[in-house]
This record gives sequence, structure tokens and C-alpha cells, in this order.
Amino acid sequence: MQKFNVHKGLVAPMDRENVDTDAIIPKQFLKSIRKTGFGPNLFDEWRYLDAGFPGQDPTSRKPNPDFILNQARYQGASILLARKNFGCGSSREHAPWAIDQYGFRAVIAPSYADIFFNNCFKNGLLPIVLPEHVVSKLFDEVAAFPGYQLTIDLERQVVVRAQGEEIPFEVQAFRKYCLINGFDDIGLTLRHAEKINAFEAERLATKPWLAHVA
Repeated sequence: MQKFNVHKGLVAPMDRENVDTDAIIPKQFLKSIRKTGFGPNLFDEWRYLDAGFPGQDPTSRKPNPDFILNQARYQGASILLARKNFGCGSSREHAPWAIDQYGFRAVIAPSYADIFFNNCFKNGLLPIVLPEHVVSKLFDEVAAFPGYQLTIDLERQVVVRAQGEEIPFEVQAFRKYCLINGFDDIGLTLRHAEKINAFEAERLATKPWLAHVA
């Protein structure tokens, strides 16, 4: 999992409330259990004018020119600004996969659905909760200033606006530790690889029949 410490990036505004996971990554793309290749289909039904299906060449699609991520000023955005209850709906882990693989490193919103919120941390995506009035002010600034960027300092737990003002945010200590060090669940386990290997070796030495394969 990619480490997250300090990130500065262009902000893209998703000015809709209650964006559900079916909108983030539509159901037809859930057939794959691989954790790669979902970025081109992020917000697929809003992003394209034609119907999308797995394995389709993205260059053959018809982009919706009115959709925010298709506008030139937001190309290369890596921070997604959203409204309340972002990521509601079904508990598909593909949603944070798609957001991350599009190129976003963080999402800022007043609130999230619980399962989506937890899945973000497990996949290296930082979901930041800020008060609704603060998020609304950021939306105004993004609209007013093309190329609007924010800096996110996870170690210090602040979002830094262009003029230097710091907006604090809360994050659970364990989740912060995992993101800063790039540890997903497997990475956390592999920290103890030597102890695991020693245990397995001792177990097979005392109970060799466990190594038998039928």
C-alpha cells in the first residue's frame, strides 16, 4: 500500500450529496476480484455518454463534456472534494479501489458511509471529515480559482489552504500509523514474518505429519 504523509494536489469538486457506491463504480464492473484496472470506470455512468462494460477500451468511449472530471481544469486532480454521506449504498470495496486508481489520494467531505470510510483506510485512501460549512467554503474557492490546490499533512493532521491557513482534522491513531507506513492488513501481518516462520518451523519439527499433502 502506498505511504501517505504529506500530499499537495489539485482539487476536483463533486458537488452532489449522497453519492453512492453504485455511482462510484457501477455494478457491471464488480465481476473482477482483481484490485487493479478500475480507474477508467470511476463514476462511469456520469463520466461517459455511452454504456460501459468490463474490458472496454476507454479511448473508444464518448466522454460527457459536462461531467466535472472531464473538464480540462480538473485534469490531474488528486484530491476529491465531496458533499455529505459520500460512499453510501452497498459495501463494495471496488469503490475506493476505483477512486485510488483514478489518481485521488484523499477525499474531503462532511460525512461518509461507515463501510466506505473503513474501506478507504484499508486501501491507502485518506477520507478526511471536515465541518459542512468548511467544506462549502472550499467548494466556493475551488470554483473561484482555477488550479486550486490543497496540502494535506497527515502527520500533523491539517489541511493547508493556498493562503497558508491550516484546517485541523481528526484521524484514529492506528489508521494514521498504517497510512503513514503504507501498511494494509497483509503488511501489518508481515511485520512479524520472522516470528511466523519460526513458529511454522517449530510446529513442523514437532508435528511433521502436518506437512503431509494428500
